Amino acid sequence: MKIDRLVSIIMVLLEKQRISAQELAKMFEVSTRTIYRDIEAISMAGIPVLATSGSGGGIEIMKDYKVDKKIFSTDDLSALLMGLFNISGMVRGSEVANALAKVKSFIPSEKAKSIEFRASQIYIDLTPWEGNASVKNALEIIKKALQENMLLIFTYIDGHGTKTSRTVEPYQLVFKSRAWYVQTFCRLKNDYRLFRLSRMTELKMLEETFTPREYQKPFLDFEETARSLQTDIKIRIHKSVLDRILDFCPYERLSQDGEDYYLADYPFFDSDYYYDMLLSLGDKCEILEPAHVREKLKQKIKNLAEIYSDS
Repeated sequence: MKIDRLVSIIMVLLEKQRISAQELAKMFEVSTRTIYRDIEAISMAGIPVLATSGSGGGIEIMKDYKVDKKIFSTDDLSALLMGLFNISGMVRGSEVANALAKVKSFIPSEKAKSIEFRASQIYIDLTPWEGNASVKNALEIIKKALQENMLLIFTYIDGHGTKTSRTVEPYQLVFKSRAWYVQTFCRLKNDYRLFRLSRMTELKMLEETFTPREYQKPFLDFEETARSLQTDIKIRIHKSVLDRILDFCPYERLSQDGEDYYLADYPFFDSDYYYDMLLSLGDKCEILEPAHVREKLKQKIKNLAEIYSDS
């Protein structure tokens, strides 16, 4: 693939003082004409590449663009590679590829295997097993708008299903609790707003640019508020749904109840989201107490049953 070749050429140029187009063409099994087109693409990406003709000439990256490899320790290089590898899976772009190429060029050959092994010991995959494929496309559009200070327009669907058209200035992509968001200045509300990407449709980048403000960072730490609103309920679950419960409840809060069941002191918020989560477990979960939570879930089950009633 072309992008793989471009990254490899950058790595070669960062490692070598100078190399001829003919050598690169032979190395990558392409024509010299293709190599010159690749060099042009690399230059357009912002890496200062020089090509000199004549005896002793060749292609090189400007010397002041290179960084002394000795400034990075083995731990530094492992950490940098780890971060770049993990972000490159979801946020693509030439700058990530360029950064990866440069960091790799700093690795001494005798330490390359050890450093890359350490960098791979933590792997973060932000793509869901299943889900809304449009989120990945939205990420690319928003990322470009962020880089170029371009306005975005989209239709937003809130938690109640209400649709509104929004024109916004994008300021920051945020990944929080299994979902992507974008922090913006919304021109409809004349204020800062955080939008969830999975609720955005018809997303487009406008041709109009904006002058960046001193933007307001989103408030993302709700731990103290959550503690004041959270209560514990006692539930009984079948062992077949244990893995789902453990996403929300530590194992230390569970106790065995016979061969096939567990009792759990389950952290709970009195909201539709938490009732719906427990409902999704079907007959594999029963709320034992408190009584008012049990009664509210019974009413929800009754309402659901009426939807499917034949009468």
